[in-house]
Amino acid sequence: MANPNSSTPFFDFPEDVQLCILSFLTPSEISAFAATSKPSLSLCRHLSPKLWFSLCHRRWSSKTLIHKWSHRNKIPFKHLYQTLDAYDQLIGFWRRSGTAGAKTLVHSPPPPPLVFFEWGPSFVAGSRVSPCKTPGLYHVIKSPFIWLGIGANGEPVSFVDPECKLELCDDLERLLDNDELVPVSVSFMGSGHVVVEENANFSYSNSPEGGRIRRVSSSGNLRGEECGVVVEDVSGSPGSLPDRLVSEIYQHFANRTSPGGERASRRQRRREKERQGRRRKWEPEHFVKIVNCSPTRLRPLQGLWKGICDDMNLDFYLVSYDDIGGIACRRVGDSSHLFAEYSPVFWTSNTTFIESPFSAEEEYIYDSRIHLRPPEATDSIHGQLPWMENQVVSRILDINSSYDLVIPNLAGASANPRQVQGRIWLYGNGSFGFGFLRNNYIIDLKHISQNGCILDTMELCND
Repeated sequence: MANPNSSTPFFDFPEDVQLCILSFLTPSEISAFAATSKPSLSLCRHLSPKLWFSLCHRRWSSKTLIHKWSHRNKIPFKHLYQTLDAYDQLIGFWRRSGTAGAKTLVHSPPPPPLVFFEWGPSFVAGSRVSPCKTPGLYHVIKSPFIWLGIGANGEPVSFVDPECKLELCDDLERLLDNDELVPVSVSFMGSGHVVVEENANFSYSNSPEGGRIRRVSSSGNLRGEECGVVVEDVSGSPGSLPDRLVSEIYQHFANRTSPGGERASRRQRRREKERQGRRRKWEPEHFVKIVNCSPTRLRPLQGLWKGICDDMNLDFYLVSYDDIGGIACRRVGDSSHLFAEYSPVFWTSNTTFIESPFSAEEEYIYDSRIHLRPPEATDSIHGQLPWMENQVVSRILDINSSYDLVIPNLAGASANPRQVQGRIWLYGNGSFGFGFLRNNYIIDLKHISQNGCILDTMELCND
């Protein structure tokens, strides 16, 4: 009978068990394990291809199709892990920083500030996210504008569609033939800042090479494999040739090998000229990551929310807990309106909730207010639909309005406190509503996304 207190040496386990155990480690932990002894080093070398696949599969198989990334390009799984690790940092919500470089076309308005990156079968897609313009709807417009994948040579490729008409696919050749797309490079400036800029080294002459994803330190220096990203020196690569030279080479061989070579060369020159013209209209965009997009038990109001305002238009709200213990809410709206892109809504330094049972005054403040809801939330026969019935209030919090933030002295002795004071009503289902004492309505907030997916999406009309 085996001794229950005895332990089995790691190297006595079958190889598949060893592989499964090691797949729970990070690459740096595996490197540390390999350095402990010669048998450990030999094992890691022996299992290297299988081990890198297991690392990729365990970390990303529930989000994307690992085999589709690797089989199409025939790249090593170690290289694939490094690329997916870089892409993984993009997943989630980002907010555009600044407006000067946001206009991709001369006469077009700046795009909405909110961007959402998500996994596809063999690519990562970035979409601009904005509230629906139809009054009284909770729907969210999701407009894909950037595509990131892996080229035939194993290097990251990325393209931007300035018109947001991009049809997401993992067919690289199809994307290369699309004249409307602009090749870009994605650069990490630290952990929470990304720059998307045109890739001037990209060549369209049947080259699979596209944009690169780079990681840049806060000092501006490129960092290489120690960050898990391979940075290629393109000084001597075909993709670094000037577009004029590539066009001349194309024309030379087209004229020699095809009776219609002259027409082809003219067509190529025209396409290159059009692309050069478009490039002059494209400017870099900077994005800052929104790290706390969802509420937690200790921070129940935290995250991105959406709600219908008094004008019946949908707005996005970002609620964050600051370093001094307060709670701030800002509107993340349409940047075409003055001060709407990131304007303050409410703030409070007191995060202590009033618990149930509530006083008669607090009950009256809540019951006397109208909930702003879509028109279809009620019907003439049965009244309110069941899912829109008043929520059960679990806790209440005092807040101050945005006027107190913009005009600091407004809340002084001469001001009416009802103009700046308000309430947050936390509901039993985890959502909440807020309102101010100066008016008679409540803005009920709902989640923009859940489980990594944006809720209530609709397509952007490009007519």
